[in-house]
Amino acid sequence: MAADLLARVAAGQAADAVLARLTFDANPRPHHDRKSGTHPGELRPLVRDLAWRALRRYGRDAFFLDRLLTRPLGAPLSRALLCVALARLEELPHEAHTTVDQAVHAAARLDGGRYKGLVNGVLRNFLRRRDELSAAAADDAVARWQHPRWWIDRLQADWPEHWPDILSAGNSHPPMTLRINRRRATRDGLLGRLAAAGIEAVELDELALHLPRPVPVARLPGFAAGEVSVQDYGAQQAALTLDVHDGMRVLDACAAPGGKSAHLLELADIALCALDIDAERLRHIEENLARLGLTATVKRADCRRVEQWWDGQPFERILLDAPCSASGVVRRHPDAKWLRRPDDVTAFAQRQGQMLAALWPLLAPGGKMLYCTCSLFAVENGEQIAHFLAAHADARQIEVRVLLPNEDHDGFFYALLEKNRA
Repeated sequence: MAADLLARVAAGQAADAVLARLTFDANPRPHHDRKSGTHPGELRPLVRDLAWRALRRYGRDAFFLDRLLTRPLGAPLSRALLCVALARLEELPHEAHTTVDQAVHAAARLDGGRYKGLVNGVLRNFLRRRDELSAAAADDAVARWQHPRWWIDRLQADWPEHWPDILSAGNSHPPMTLRINRRRATRDGLLGRLAAAGIEAVELDELALHLPRPVPVARLPGFAAGEVSVQDYGAQQAALTLDVHDGMRVLDACAAPGGKSAHLLELADIALCALDIDAERLRHIEENLARLGLTATVKRADCRRVEQWWDGQPFERILLDAPCSASGVVRRHPDAKWLRRPDDVTAFAQRQGQMLAALWPLLAPGGKMLYCTCSLFAVENGEQIAHFLAAHADARQIEVRVLLPNEDHDGFFYALLEKNRA
């Protein structure tokens, strides 16, 4: 199933969408392992882990396959299976025998079993040549850094001192961070219940906890009751930076899946309008707000088409979490680096500029707008804000923050803008 997911991503589909469509309980084999007793519902995180690990390393494993195959393999499923197996062989070398054995058994159920022998031979050849291939990979930029060449070049230009660390972070496993809903829980109370459940937690601030060992959401005490949410610590800075107060009219212009909207509502009694253009993602906003006991006006709309949704009353705060390349959160969405193209970044930048221009007139004099992305590309961040400020004499920049990805949070860009009162 992980190979199937990887093959679909290689064909241009988004990994999250593919995973959501996979069926884990229709057929006991291979969806249910009778020997181990694995329940179908438990397979989803296992499949996701296998596929995401392979996606993070895709450039490296593709490099290996180019040298291990005597001619191109025109069977996408079997090629994807080899990538999944190669990723596991490098990350868990002590389980090499088991990995090869399971990959061969999987190959028997893919492509009519025609490549079972090939899969066995390629993987065993890799084990014999591992040192030689690893040395060769160190001299190839895509294989070494496990990102596309254009992505590497852009980060080198934008971050000449930090690009190696950014790329390394993009290949790591992301941290799991909790945000405490202060309307329903306290830090000390939640820490006590986490400890009682055997879940280690480290305080990041008064309402944020880092879990050194991630756990399924269903195991989190208080999650179903709306006492806590899972949200990256970097993403939590959006609501904190926007500086909301009771009684304000606030717009979250690109709100789905609703984490930042919910955080704003937890911080103050505000009249929040949450927009998103995607109907399915709007459902996630509503589900999140209902679980947390929060209320907002949720609308389906393109924020650029102001005439279709705005009631004419200005907002005192606007959050524009703009659609972007997601280059700062690529370890959570490793398919992005292989699906994105350089032209996509240009298109995102154009759309971001249009959103800024459309929403600025909706901000009240003296009001603040927070522009943010989960990108680390300058064209979507600093360059975007520089163009905006040059075109709007009534705007001033109050604060700029760039968070580079590390063990505590993902990568984000924040620019807080204020509109002149006169």
